[in-house]
Amino acid sequence: MTLFTRDLTVCVLSSGSAGNATYIGDGRAGVLVDCGLATKQILARMDAAGLGDAPIDGVLLTHEHKDHVGGAAVLGRALARRGARVPFFCTAGTRDGLDPRCHPDGVEVIEAGQAFRVKHLIIEPMPVPHDVRDPVAYRVIVGDTPVAVVTDLGKPTALVARALRDCRAVVLEFNHDEDMLLDGPYPYPLKQRIRGNHGHLSNRQAAQLLVDGLGPRLDHLVLAHLSEENNTPHRAMSTARTVLQDAGVLGRVQVQVASQHAHLAPITVSSRMW
Repeated sequence: MTLFTRDLTVCVLSSGSAGNATYIGDGRAGVLVDCGLATKQILARMDAAGLGDAPIDGVLLTHEHKDHVGGAAVLGRALARRGARVPFFCTAGTRDGLDPRCHPDGVEVIEAGQAFRVKHLIIEPMPVPHDVRDPVAYRVIVGDTPVAVVTDLGKPTALVARALRDCRAVVLEFNHDEDMLLDGPYPYPLKQRIRGNHGHLSNRQAAQLLVDGLGPRLDHLVLAHLSEENNTPHRAMSTARTVLQDAGVLGRVQVQVASQHAHLAPITVSSRMW
């Protein structure tokens, strides 16, 4: 049996309340996690990140909110014109909740807790608490290397923490600062929805999930889905850095804050393959 290494790329194309998309691939196979941007923006940002020729073999939908699926129908048609029908993977609840205008061709229903493959990529969907019928977050594994995209959950869970412990790169929601949300302009029912158990993670909650899920293999952390009204990159970064400093890994783990308006530089981690 021959052992060899292969680079795995994680690129957050956009993250926030107006659109989310992350690319994960190794040059031979790749997936998008969510497609809440216009198709032209997704493809343009991939091209700008040096991923214009990267394969897209599947799209993993976390849930049916438009900032995660708004581009699905158009993206499916655009990828088909490039030469291949690309499946869109989602739970039955997400499929049933999709706005018909966003509904792509080629939906394949998956179940939380049941791993599946996209070519040689192993995809592990995990349930998360959010205010839709059947939302999930995803781990994507190449060889011995898991990475995870975890956003849109109202509270940390033990299951998600366990899923993070051997990950090399994690895209993790740091949605809001609790004081900024409570003191801000949102109407009270919306504030309650965001801070509820099926809303979004605060900086404090994300920090607790990071404490519980921090493992020795983590090299890259991306702070994601920041609210532009109820958080700041500085506050989110300060919270994350405190956790990493307390764990003695601040210098080792590279931390970035994802943006709504531009892609992040691609993250590269090496995986061992057999």
